[in-house]
Amino acid sequence: MGSEFNKSLSDKVAHIEGILKVFLPKEEGYAKTVIEAMNYSLLAGGKRLRPMMMLEAYKLFAGDDADEKVVAPFMTAMEMIHTYSLVHDDLPAMDNDEYRRGRKTTHAVYGAGMATLAGDGLLNLAYETAVAGAIKGPKLSAYDGDNDNRYLSALQILATKAGIYGMVGGQCADICAENATDIPEDEMKDTLHYIDENKTGALIEASLMVGAVLGGATSEQVSMMEKIGSNVGIAFQIQDDILDITSTAEVLGKPIGSDEKNGKSTYVSLYGMDNSKAKVKELSDEAVDILDNLGFKDSFLHELFQYLIYREK
Repeated sequence: MGSEFNKSLSDKVAHIEGILKVFLPKEEGYAKTVIEAMNYSLLAGGKRLRPMMMLEAYKLFAGDDADEKVVAPFMTAMEMIHTYSLVHDDLPAMDNDEYRRGRKTTHAVYGAGMATLAGDGLLNLAYETAVAGAIKGPKLSAYDGDNDNRYLSALQILATKAGIYGMVGGQCADICAENATDIPEDEMKDTLHYIDENKTGALIEASLMVGAVLGGATSEQVSMMEKIGSNVGIAFQIQDDILDITSTAEVLGKPIGSDEKNGKSTYVSLYGMDNSKAKVKELSDEAVDILDNLGFKDSFLHELFQYLIYREK
């Protein structure tokens, strides 16, 4: 990846940070502390990949100069959902992490109770933000999905992929599979695929799908974007498993070898390193082929997927 891509990436991150700040709740009133904790969590940096994917998918279908006001509330909602999941993941009852991206986690600053509420607040504010965007947004063309209202269809995707039939379901399976040594290998492979597809993949799928729906895509094109998101999500997770073994703590910015230490089955432990690397390439190539078939061969998304899947940290 060249310096031109990296400059473009950092420009897009800065642009998204600006959008998020517009939607931040004011830190005042009796709920001031929880709002402070929410804003602290949301502004903790990060790659902003999901809102970035949503905006890029929106532009693919709506055109580069399309009105971002349509998609901005949904981008913000997506980042709020992603952030709440990290806040709850870091809690003592879950992964018990004191640092994320080089700064104290929300519960380390505000306490576990307030961090739990901050996660709840972010999840609910995500829907408040997206619904308000749908109510105030300009009229969009009819959609050929189950519901012809593009805003309602986008809201349904957002809510479903974040919940028990998406990310929360994947997190549940992940917790249940930890240290489970008595699961037969075939069943463990199925479980792992479900975890990667949902825990990591669901919000990536939703980001691409919502952007496409709001941008004017057909339901068939939205399904193709969902498949791309699934492939990218799983490949991203497998690469994570590979880096947990091959990288160094300095490069990765977090301890390595944690999967093995935590007794977690990963793609690498079940299939081996060579097969894992081959699977990343296979999933990535297929995702790029679908994007090409949609007519978006030289898009920024194309480059972004390569960057994500073959990253070194």
